[in-house]
Amino acid sequence: MRVVVIGSGIVGAAAAHRLSGRGVPVTVVDGAYPGQATQAGAGIVCPWVDHPDDEDWYRLTREGARHYPGLVSSLGESPGYARVGALLVAGEPSDLEPVRALLARRHAEAPEMGDVVDVAAPSALFPPLAEDLSALVVPGAARVDGRAVRDALLRAALRQGAELRTGTATLTSDGGVLVREVREADSRGRVTGVSGAPGDRESWRQATPGSPQDPPSAHGTHPASEASPYGAARDAAAGAPPEPRSPYGDEPEATLTAGTPPEPRSPYGDEPGVGGEGTLVEADVVIVAAGAWSGEVCRGLGVELPVFPRRGQIVHVTLEGVDTSGWPIVLPHVGPYLLGFPGSRVVVGATIEDVGFAPRVTMGGLDEVLRAGLRVAPGLSEATVTETRVGLRPVHAPGPPLIGPVNDRVIVATGLGAYGLTAGPFTGQVAAGLALGENPPLDLRPYHPRLH
Repeated sequence: MRVVVIGSGIVGAAAAHRLSGRGVPVTVVDGAYPGQATQAGAGIVCPWVDHPDDEDWYRLTREGARHYPGLVSSLGESPGYARVGALLVAGEPSDLEPVRALLARRHAEAPEMGDVVDVAAPSALFPPLAEDLSALVVPGAARVDGRAVRDALLRAALRQGAELRTGTATLTSDGGVLVREVREADSRGRVTGVSGAPGDRESWRQATPGSPQDPPSAHGTHPASEASPYGAARDAAAGAPPEPRSPYGDEPEATLTAGTPPEPRSPYGDEPGVGGEGTLVEADVVIVAAGAWSGEVCRGLGVELPVFPRRGQIVHVTLEGVDTSGWPIVLPHVGPYLLGFPGSRVVVGATIEDVGFAPRVTMGGLDEVLRAGLRVAPGLSEATVTETRVGLRPVHAPGPPLIGPVNDRVIVATGLGAYGLTAGPFTGQVAAGLALGENPPLDLRPYHPRLH
């Protein structure tokens, strides 16, 4: 058996690692598109605070978090994974009660979250924070460097015999794989006619950069949470589009930009910039793990997957001479997430923008992230902005991720949205197991592709 994995993000890399470790010939096709979500993700692993009313989502992300320690151990190198804990912060102690109750309800089945306790002085753990915040700490939360994990998985897969190719992969009507030369225009495109579905509005990590009192910004972002219990009623009255799932995750999230026209080109199809007819790559089984591009990959099958890109812009800053490596993740009730990394680095993010395939950093997006970050952590005012990133998170409009076969030859694994770095390695392993004919480690019926 020969397997082709389309997509070299964290899901595809994990699938290739598992398959090559079993001695299966594997070819990974990397589209090399700007805006791949794995490249931009912040790396938050804290599933227990999200999806209180969606057990399917929660089960997948919880298993994803549980998968990490064994994965890191098996790789034999440190891919930036560290259990640093998470601070859940709010302006009022009463705002913490819903998430406190949720964590208490889930603790018996997920003791790995650790014992959740109040923190009298959150700024003692994350010094730039405002002094007037209330907080709980979830000690089991971890941060991860998504790029490092993906790279480690690919290196291991290549050592085990996998092959890596660069090109635009599409499927033929019978599930064959055509790989074409990548040109600049391939990275631009659109997905239209897809609307969001009602999501899990009670998750803790729902805050956006703005506060509930802020008016909408000039470029159309909604300042308060699409899914927090405080923003939901107001947004429903205003006719705001609902968020299909919790918008705070391990990848960039935090404001929803509406009304921006998508980019005019598709990365697939007979358009300028797509090179030639392509080369047919031999495959008995194909795993489509192409993130936001997965729907386009599958179109040649005559299958419509309602997967679309959601842009997130994220900012990296440094605090010269400060050891930030052990700082906890900060997950505010209202505001952006923050987390420290080695090298005096702090990550602040992010935006939620439905703008099609437009992996651009914008002034408006950065303005919102920076202003919001300073409201939560005014001590970052003198930090140096060292890097900006942008990612296109793959969102499955009807709800939970897609994991399963679309025919007897093609398996899809996509739609993880903001939880790609939490659940990605586990999802890739599950997809590889399906290719091998193994029984999955959890019930996959909620994630089975409903074909259109």
